Amino acid sequence: MPTNKRESLIFTIIMCFCMVLWMSIYNVARVHGWEFSLDTLASAWIGFPPAYVVAMLLDVLVASRFAKWFAFRFLITPGTSSRLAITLAISTMMVFPMVLFMSLYGAVEAFAHVGNPAMILPTWIANIPWNLVAALPWNLLVAGPVSRWLFRRAFPEGTVLAHPANA
Repeated sequence: MPTNKRESLIFTIIMCFCMVLWMSIYNVARVHGWEFSLDTLASAWIGFPPAYVVAMLLDVLVASRFAKWFAFRFLITPGTSSRLAITLAISTMMVFPMVLFMSLYGAVEAFAHVGNPAMILPTWIANIPWNLVAALPWNLLVAGPVSRWLFRRAFPEGTVLAHPANA
């Protein structure tokens, strides 16, 4: 787990990339009848950059604050809970606000081109369970472990300074 704000930002960049890329592919495939093809990957990749920017902003400004607050208030006890319990609690609680917000983002994006704003709300509500079912296990079983592994391989413990060293 990250130990300072710089590490948190780097980890968030990696984790958000893994989550948004997978959820983009998943949602494009779902909308196109579960077709996993090069066209699905191309469509997901084209929509990835703006979704990634939105997800990063939501993660940093809203979701991570909510997840830590909720986890430490209701799920874990600082100083007593294991690192694994803390990681799982925060990772799990990150999924809920991100699914809510990014499902709304997807509904708005889908109907911005069609021009039927009346479909945004029902599409958003319908997408939430689909996205939750995909995002929670992906976060806990794939994206989280892979992101932590990549992060610690790139930045071993103690190599990312909390403050820049004076030259």
